[in-house]
Amino acid sequence: MCTVCGCSQATSSIELARGRDPESQGRCCPHRQDDGERHDAHFHGDERLQHSSHARHSHDHEHYQSDGRQALLTCGAGPAGLKVKGTSRERIIWVERDILGKNNAIAADNRTLFAADELLVFNLMSSPGAGKTSLLVRAVSELKLSYPTGVIEGDQQTSNDAERIRAAGVPAIQVNTGKGCHLDAAMIGEAYRRLPRLTRGILFIENVGNLVCPAAFDLGEACKIVVLSMTEGEDKPLKYPDMFAASSLMVINKIDLASLLECDLDKTIGYARRANPKIEVLTVSARTGEGFGALYAWIGRQVAHQRQAVEDARR
Repeated sequence: MCTVCGCSQATSSIELARGRDPESQGRCCPHRQDDGERHDAHFHGDERLQHSSHARHSHDHEHYQSDGRQALLTCGAGPAGLKVKGTSRERIIWVERDILGKNNAIAADNRTLFAADELLVFNLMSSPGAGKTSLLVRAVSELKLSYPTGVIEGDQQTSNDAERIRAAGVPAIQVNTGKGCHLDAAMIGEAYRRLPRLTRGILFIENVGNLVCPAAFDLGEACKIVVLSMTEGEDKPLKYPDMFAASSLMVINKIDLASLLECDLDKTIGYARRANPKIEVLTVSARTGEGFGALYAWIGRQVAHQRQAVEDARR
């Protein structure tokens, strides 16, 4: 049970990548044991991916299919197990702190891993139906020409979105969260190790459709991007302020429908800046491509900023 948001994460599954390259074959999946030590998962001759148990997960394992098709690694998440004396309110606060603390430690490991690959990572969040996947399919189709590009897709069920990304010629790993309503840092760490290396590239994480819980979980990303559809109305930033406060960029999608709707774009932007005065705003249409030039320019600036930071650190 995720006590931060109340969702039950009894099971989650991550695709094992088809056609792993030689570099990714040697990339193991570090985990934390109860004593804080790290241990690695290794591929053995029988192609079974073996894991030791640890504080957060007990793992059930599946083999690769004999014909080379993808299998699923199924992870059963156990309870936090934290005992706190006092009122119910105190218990909720302390259990939430414990869950986020563990997540943040893994997110820091992810950030180190991404930095070693000089990888720029974006965490895309929105409510269901805002158009994240359509936006990503169009964006990665262009960005792959300039940068190594990959996607981690998060949904409760199906691999539909990952298949759409792969059809665009970009590697993608699907994470199914079961009843869980957000991705966490451990899921991202394992999924990334199943992608081919994206050195000096871009990784997009498409979070589960939800304007609440994903805002609280650091995945190791460089920044969060919230996608808002014109069809959702202008008051979403007032109703879900934490999401907009946590995001560096708001992308307003489906701008091609503006003339058909009563949504006040200026109000939407004003409300978002009540939650986060520094949030940047772009308007796009994933259907027509309107505004994508500005989006690519924004991404290019983030790439340049990161590479400059890497150069400065080396001096």
